[in-house]
Amino acid sequence: MKIIDIIRNTKETLFSFEILPPLKGDNIYDVYANIDPLMEFKPPFINVTYHREETVLRPLPNGLYEQKVVRKRPGTVGLCAAIMHRYKVEAVPHLLCGGFSKEETENVLIELDFLGIQNVLALRGDSQKGQRYFIPEPDGHHYAYQLVEQIQNLNRGIYLDEEIENNTPTNFCIGVAGYPEKHFEAPNLSIDIQNLKRKVDAGADYIVTQLFFDNRVYFDFVEKCRQAGITVPIIPGIKPLATKKQLSLIPHMFHVDIPDDLSIEILKAKDNTTVRQIGIEWAIQQSLELKNAGVPVIHYYSMGKSDNIYKVAAAVF
Repeated sequence: MKIIDIIRNTKETLFSFEILPPLKGDNIYDVYANIDPLMEFKPPFINVTYHREETVLRPLPNGLYEQKVVRKRPGTVGLCAAIMHRYKVEAVPHLLCGGFSKEETENVLIELDFLGIQNVLALRGDSQKGQRYFIPEPDGHHYAYQLVEQIQNLNRGIYLDEEIENNTPTNFCIGVAGYPEKHFEAPNLSIDIQNLKRKVDAGADYIVTQLFFDNRVYFDFVEKCRQAGITVPIIPGIKPLATKKQLSLIPHMFHVDIPDDLSIEILKAKDNTTVRQIGIEWAIQQSLELKNAGVPVIHYYSMGKSDNIYKVAAAVF
């Protein structure tokens, strides 16, 4: 079932979450162990991240270094199929511009279509490590709206090879990312919302936001999106803080602010056990306010661990 149809057919706020594929060499049962407890809250869908290849330098015996391309977390498509088979819920694979040519993107979409996976989250993705700016693949997409356009073309039966005769249309529902505190590359929030509208105009069905810790930021963002003519559902993304290190790491990685009240409480905490509890309580209050406001879904970023998400969901859903 399409995510947009799930949202339209439900009046209550739904619970969903995002997981990471296991590191290469790890097994899927560790992933199941983190998903299993969260199924109590009846998530209609689970997002699965995609991780592009990285170029790493490895030392040689002669003291020089060699470049090697590695993908540390393969298996997004297979994990989505496994989730749908095991849990009977929709799986939403992330699709990236970075690391894919248009042909490779089309091949992945065909594979997803064969597996009955009808939902995708279309993202530009981050720049490769060591690159200051995002550089698209040769014959790849530079912007997420272009990826959305390609998916929608496939939904219309328009393939890259114009000579294909049996051009069966696909039926993908497309989610995209929104940034309540703006994408770090955008000069300001207004232009970032214009870029978001470009993705919606290209055919995106719904938006999932970057994580945030101040609900006012989300509510203001939604209002500005509506004023800009964006009418699709906007799903808030939440992540409970868990360690003191995240107080500086999360603003650096995700370019978001952490409110003064939350920062002060974490700085006063004696250990990470206390920090984890503070993060859970803050996320509970955020979630309750969002639920009372009637948001369609609250989407949680688990980062591979589910115990704190479980405690938040138990208090909210």
